[in-house]
Amino acid sequence: MMPAFTAPSFAPLSFAPLRSGLALAVASLLSVGCADSPVAPLTADAEAALQRQAGLKGQLLFASNRTGNSEIYVMNADGTQLTQLTYDPAGDHLPDWLGNSKAIVFESTRSGNFDVFTMNSDGTGLTQLTADPAFDGHPAASGNGKLIAFVSERDGQGEIYVMSADGTGLTNITNHPAPDQRPGWCGNSLIVFQSFRNGGNWEVYTMNADGSSVTRVTFDAGSDTQPACSPNGKQIAFQSNRDGDAEIYVMNVDGTGLTQLTFNTVFDGAPAWSPDGKQMAFESRRDVDLEIYIMNADGTGLTNVTRNAADDLSPDWY
Repeated sequence: MMPAFTAPSFAPLSFAPLRSGLALAVASLLSVGCADSPVAPLTADAEAALQRQAGLKGQLLFASNRTGNSEIYVMNADGTQLTQLTYDPAGDHLPDWLGNSKAIVFESTRSGNFDVFTMNSDGTGLTQLTADPAFDGHPAASGNGKLIAFVSERDGQGEIYVMSADGTGLTNITNHPAPDQRPGWCGNSLIVFQSFRNGGNWEVYTMNADGSSVTRVTFDAGSDTQPACSPNGKQIAFQSNRDGDAEIYVMNVDGTGLTQLTFNTVFDGAPAWSPDGKQMAFESRRDVDLEIYIMNADGTGLTNVTRNAADDLSPDWY
């Protein structure tokens, strides 16, 4: 059996202020031709990246250790208007928009162990939803924001529970001897998750919101994890090491039509769809530390939107 979930660990890193690719590129353009600070003209690739980043819409939630411990931040999808939302010496992780841009659900150790919390989108109105001595985390909100799926070890191992957005109506919907983790919603009635129930490695499964009709949709010797359903409910993006390192793949919700989106020798994972389903945000170590990147849903148009010396991870897009 797989060991119990452990909290994300961040290596101490020196703080560096966020500078989006957009701001850097604009600064370079303004500097061209100045006698006291000559800058080479932008390359065609840099100009294309600037145009892509300037066209990004919506807001991204993510976690970062840029202040020394994991806190939750929000920014425009192009990397501008960065705002820190949590200020707590404990770790705050895995933020998810609660059905709209007005509330956020996340996991935190501020209660002494991992529990599920909600807050307003500006960081106010903090509410603790779970209060069990066992691990409660990996929260994910349904499309309409009325339900929250999360992982709890209160029954001795990782099971997936569903509760109302106010913390009431708690129900264990998996009840399986193997660990189940990382739930996500396909709309309001279907849940995608990763499970070790096949006995050999993590695979991706789907089930109804009441735990019925469990269906395995990946079959590979590698580990398939962190599934995320597209806004229209027709596709699942996920992380897999089936080619030797963590890459991002996409498939139809029934497991057909598998396509690899990233091809890199370092970690790429934790995909999150844009609201219109045309793009994805994800975390990557291609710049050594974890950064948030955005790409088109077909894997093209890669853009780094954080550019920070700390680890930036677990994006969610609204």
